[in-house]
Amino acid sequence: MTGLTTTASLIYLISAFCYVIGVHLMRSPKTAKKGNGLSFVGMILAVIMILIEILVSGRVQVGAWIALAAGLALGIFYGFSKAKRVPMTDVPQLVSLFNAVGGGAAAAIGAFDYMTANGHLPLVLSIPVVLDIVIGGITFSGSLIATGKLSGKVSGKPITFPGSKFVNILVVIAIVAAAILMITQVDNSWYLVLALLASLAFGLLMTLPIGGADMPVVVSLLNAFTGLAVAFAGFVINNQVLIIAGALVGAAGTILTLQMADAMNRSVANILAGGFGTDDSQSVSPAGQTDVKVVETSADDIGLQLAYAHNVMIVPGYGLAAAQAQHEVAELAKLLTDNGINVDYAIHPVAGRMPGHMNVLLADVNVPYDQLKQLDEANSMFENTDVSLVIGANDVTNPLARESGNDISGMPILDVDKSKSVVVIKRSMSSGYAGVPNPLFSLPNTKMFFSDAKKGLQDIIASSKEYINQ
Repeated sequence: MTGLTTTASLIYLISAFCYVIGVHLMRSPKTAKKGNGLSFVGMILAVIMILIEILVSGRVQVGAWIALAAGLALGIFYGFSKAKRVPMTDVPQLVSLFNAVGGGAAAAIGAFDYMTANGHLPLVLSIPVVLDIVIGGITFSGSLIATGKLSGKVSGKPITFPGSKFVNILVVIAIVAAAILMITQVDNSWYLVLALLASLAFGLLMTLPIGGADMPVVVSLLNAFTGLAVAFAGFVINNQVLIIAGALVGAAGTILTLQMADAMNRSVANILAGGFGTDDSQSVSPAGQTDVKVVETSADDIGLQLAYAHNVMIVPGYGLAAAQAQHEVAELAKLLTDNGINVDYAIHPVAGRMPGHMNVLLADVNVPYDQLKQLDEANSMFENTDVSLVIGANDVTNPLARESGNDISGMPILDVDKSKSVVVIKRSMSSGYAGVPNPLFSLPNTKMFFSDAKKGLQDIIASSKEYINQ
C-alpha cells in the first residue's frame, strides 16, 4: 500500500465520520446547522482527495481536466446561488430536484462503466452496475415529476390513464429482462438502452398517479433511492466515500419514509399504488360555501382573545410558509410571552411540503426549540389551551380523520378542536391537499379569519398590542 493510498483511506474515513456525526446532529433543530456544516466539510475533504488521486494517477488528459473543472464550477455556482435564493416554500421542490441530479449522476456512472467494459465486466460488478442504472433512472424521472407537482407545474391530482396498471407491468418486465440480459451479455449496449428507458418510464408511471398530499413521503422515498444509487455507484468505481454516504442517505431516507407513512396512517405500498391530493388551484370563497356555516371574526376580536388568554397554541401549516409569515408569527409569540402568556407551537410530522418543514421554518426566526411540541405532546395540551391559532393548516387538523370511509381516515391529527377556542387564519374555505372538507371550520368553538397569513398576523399583532398595553 502506497503512502497516497494510505492517506486517501484515512481522509475517506474522516469524511465518513463527518457524515455519520452530521446526520446524528441533524436529529434536532438546535444542532442541525452544525450537522449540515460538518457533512459539508466531509464532502469537501473527499472531493479534494479524489482530485489529488486523479492528478497523481496521470490518467486524465488536459481536455478532461477542463471539462471536469467547468462542470465543478457550474455545479457549485448553480447549487450555491439556487440554495441562497430559494424561498422556504420552494425548498421541498429544490430537495426533489437535487434527488433527480443525484440519481441521474449515479445512472450515468453505471452506464459509462457498462459501455467501457468491452464485454469484460465480472459478475461482482455487473450487478451493481445494473442496479445503479435502474435505480438511478427511476429516481431521476420520478424526482422530476415530484418537483413539478410540488411547484405546481404538474397537477397535484393523481394522474392516471386507462390501462396504466398493464403498462406498469410491461415496464417492470422490460426492466427485469434488460437487467438479466445486461448481466449475461455485457457486449450489447442495446440492453443498456432498454434498461435505462424502461427505468425512466417506470419513474414517471410510479410518481404521476400519486396525489399531492402524499408527495412529501414520495420525496423522502426517492431520496432513499438516490442513496442506494449512489452506494451502488461507489461499488462500481470502488469508492468508499460514495458507498458510505449512499448507504447513510438510503437508510435515513427509508426510516423517514416509514415514519411519515406511519404519521399519515398509510402504508408505503398504498401510497405508491396511487394516492390522494389536489392541486393548489382550488379556491372557494367563503360565500361560495352555502352548505357550510362558519362564524367569521376580526383581527380586533382575536387580539382581545389572545391578550386575555393564559395558554395559546400556534398550529402552523403550509399557508404560513406560502405567505412567508414566520417572522410575524414569531413576533406575535414573543409579544404574548413577554406579557406572561404561555405560547407553544403544535408541529405535525407532515405539515407543509417536506419532513420537518415547520421546524425549519420556525428555526429560521429563532423560535425557542422548547416551544415546539410534537404531535403526542401537543395533543395532551389542547384541553388546557385557551386559544388555538391555526395558521394555514388544514388536513392535519381535520376531525374527519377520526371517522371511517374517507381519504384521511385513521391519519393522526392535531386535536385542535378540543381547545376552548379555535381561530383559523385562512385565505378561503378551499379544501386541504387531500381534497377533504374540514368540519373544524364550522364547529361552535371555531371562528374563521379570512386573510393572507402575513397580513392577518400583522393586524392581530397591532390589535394585541392595544389590549395588552391597556
